[in-house]
Amino acid sequence: MAKQLTSEALPVDLPGVKRTRKKTKDTDNLTGYLFILPFLVGFIALTVFPVAMSLYLSFTDYDMLGQANWIGLENYQRMLTDDNKFLQSVKVTFFYVLTAVPFRLIFALAVALLLAKVMVMKGLYRTLLYLPSVIGGSVAISVMWRQLFGNEGALNSILAQLGIPTVSWLGDPAYAIWTLILLYGWQFGSSMLIFLAGLKNIPNSYYEAAQVDGANAWHRFIKITIPLLTPIILFNVIMQLIQGFMAFTPSYIIFGDGRPLNSTLLYVLYMFQRAFTFFDMGYASAMAWMLLLVIGIFTALIFKSSSYWVHYESEGDK
Repeated sequence: MAKQLTSEALPVDLPGVKRTRKKTKDTDNLTGYLFILPFLVGFIALTVFPVAMSLYLSFTDYDMLGQANWIGLENYQRMLTDDNKFLQSVKVTFFYVLTAVPFRLIFALAVALLLAKVMVMKGLYRTLLYLPSVIGGSVAISVMWRQLFGNEGALNSILAQLGIPTVSWLGDPAYAIWTLILLYGWQFGSSMLIFLAGLKNIPNSYYEAAQVDGANAWHRFIKITIPLLTPIILFNVIMQLIQGFMAFTPSYIIFGDGRPLNSTLLYVLYMFQRAFTFFDMGYASAMAWMLLLVIGIFTALIFKSSSYWVHYESEGDK
């Protein structure tokens, strides 16, 4: 029987073959677009449009009830020159981020180093230590934290039993922000797991060779662990920095409006107040874009500095 020619066996320059392949390619493209259509619709409707709208509103005076009136850069000018509460929120947020982020990362690294040496029931310990990251940002945990540090809370009860003077943790401006920092540090699980994964990737032969040369535990940590862990540190620093700048729920649930004396008035909490308490959506949108700019600058600076302190095993990775 004569061998039948298939379309693949025909010369590629035949008009019929070209039309068939073009039709097949168009059909494949249409099928692909249909599959990603739900994502595209959601991305445009829930991300692109709100972002573009917030950028427009940042140049307007808009109270969510009437028309948005174009005022140009007045929101940004008022923010930087005439709003003392804005400057206070910036001060509080920078102190919070520059204190809470190192505290969480150092604690997470310390726990990861201890967990890396555990040989029995490692999965259970990892799960238990990760739980605070899962539930720590919830409203329930914030309420529990408020009760724990209240005047009649468990912490003051323990201090009273030990004969130590109690402290107004939530009412004293000197201590209030530290309750939020402690809560942020308590949610160390995700950073810990990332550090633990990085520690597992460091070959034991490096430590054995250093030990043979007489290096003690501290020298092995400084000369081997930290340099080989710097890519993980870079990732964790950037992620936790962004999360720190965007902190909102604990401050809102525990202190409400930034009390006492605006000592816990985080940036996003004040932005929320401007938008949904004072209905100043144009000003709140300008604050949102200012926050995006600050986070972008910090992220760029960290990436720029990474060439001086981040170590990669292969020079080709840099």
